[in-house]
Amino acid sequence: MSVDNRDPWTGEIRRHPKHTAAEVERILALADKAAPGWARLGVARRSDGLRRVAATLRARQAAIASVMTAEMGKLRREALVEIEKSAAACEYYADHAARYLEDASVRTEARRSFVSYEPIGPVLAIMPWNFPVWQVFRFLAPCLMAGNVALLKHATNVPECADVIKAVLDEAGLPGGVFGVLHIDNEQAAGVIADPRVKAVSLTGSERAGRSVAATAGQHLKKCVLELGGSDPFVVLADADLDKAVAAAVQSRFGNAGQTCIAAKRFIVVAAIADEFVRRFTEASARLALGDPNDPDTGLAPMARADLRDELHKQVEASIAAGARPLLGCQPGAGETQYPASILDQVRPGMPAYDQELFGPVASVLRAADEAEAIAMANDTAFGLGASVWTQDRDRGEAAARKIVAGACFVNAIVRSDVRLPFGGTKASGFGRELAGHGIHEFTNIKTIYVD
Repeated sequence: MSVDNRDPWTGEIRRHPKHTAAEVERILALADKAAPGWARLGVARRSDGLRRVAATLRARQAAIASVMTAEMGKLRREALVEIEKSAAACEYYADHAARYLEDASVRTEARRSFVSYEPIGPVLAIMPWNFPVWQVFRFLAPCLMAGNVALLKHATNVPECADVIKAVLDEAGLPGGVFGVLHIDNEQAAGVIADPRVKAVSLTGSERAGRSVAATAGQHLKKCVLELGGSDPFVVLADADLDKAVAAAVQSRFGNAGQTCIAAKRFIVVAAIADEFVRRFTEASARLALGDPNDPDTGLAPMARADLRDELHKQVEASIAAGARPLLGCQPGAGETQYPASILDQVRPGMPAYDQELFGPVASVLRAADEAEAIAMANDTAFGLGASVWTQDRDRGEAAARKIVAGACFVNAIVRSDVRLPFGGTKASGFGRELAGHGIHEFTNIKTIYVD
C-alpha cells in the first residue's frame, strides 16, 4: 500500500509506500536494541555525532530544500533557512547538553543528595508537515543528546522529508536504530504508542490529534509532550512604532503561507491607531504575489493541500456572513492550493475568524477601545501558544506581556522558536516544553539520589 502526495504547485503526484506490520516490528526491535548502547555512549561522543549531523545537513541543504518545496510547497528560501536552523539546533545541544544533564546537587540533611537526568529509551515523535525538517530536529536533537533513541511518524504528505532526515543521520554515522522512520497511519501509530518498548511520545499537531494521542498515551501510562494549535494575538498599542509593527505583521501572518502554529493570527489594535495600522497593513500585504515557491521573487507560497485551502475558505465565508469585512483577498486563487494574502476587519466573537485557528494566509483584525480591552481580547481564546505586544514603552510592553496567558509573549518582536528558550503552550495549545534545558529534561527520568 502507498500514500499519494500531490506537489502543491505543479500538481505532480508522488507515491510513497507505507510500512507493513512486519516492517514496523523490525524498526521497533532495532530501536529497542540500540537504546542501551546509545545511552552508554556518553554525552561527549553523542555530541560528536550531532555535530556531524549538523555538517551533513548543511552539505545536503540544497537537495533537502528541493524535497521540502516539492512535498509541501514551502518557499525555497524559507526551506534553506529552516535547514540551517535545524543544523544550529544540533550544534547547540552538542555544546550545551553536558551542562543540562549534569547532576544537580541539592542541600539536605544527607551526606549527599542530588538529581540525575537519565535516558528513558525509545521516544516516538509524531510530527506535522508545515516545518518538515525543523519540527523533527526541535525534538530530535535534545532527545538524542539526552541518551534516548527516536522514532518518527511524519505527516503523510511529507514522507520523503522523513526519509531524507534518516539519510542525513545515516550519512553522519549515527548507529543503526538510533533514529527510525515509520511510514504508518494513525491507527498504526496508536499501536506503536501502546508498545511497551516505546517509553514516551511527542506530538506537534492539531488539538484533535493531541486529544487522541494524549488519551492513548495516558491509557498506557506514557508521558507525552503536546504542541498544538494557536490563535496568537498581535496586540498593537497606541504608542507602537507602526512601521516596525506593520512589517512584522506581514512577516508573521504570511510567512510559510500562514501555515504556522505561532503565526500572528488575531491583530488586536487599539482604536486610536487602528485605521492607520489597517491601512498600512493592507497595502503591504497586497504586495505579496502568489507564485512558484522555487522562484526567489515569489512573495507567498501555495498552501500545502487543497483540502486545507477549502477548509480555510469556509471559515472566511462564515466570518463574512457573520459580519466581518473583507479588506483584501478572501477568495481562492486560480490553483487548487492557492489562496492570496487576505485580511478580515471588524472581527468579533462568534465568528470563526475570532474563535478558531485560521491555518493559512488570512489575518483577523479586532478593534479594541483601549489597552485593557486589547488584553482581554488577547486572552479571549481557547488557545495559549504565543503572543506579541507592540509599544515603544518597554516597561509597558512587559507589563502587558505578563497579563497575557500564553506559553510565550514577545514585546516588539514576532513570536518564534529559539533553541535557547523553552517552547510550548498552555490551555488548548498543549503542555510540556521543547528546546533549551526544559526540552532535554522532558524525556529523561528525573531521578533523586539520596546518600546518608
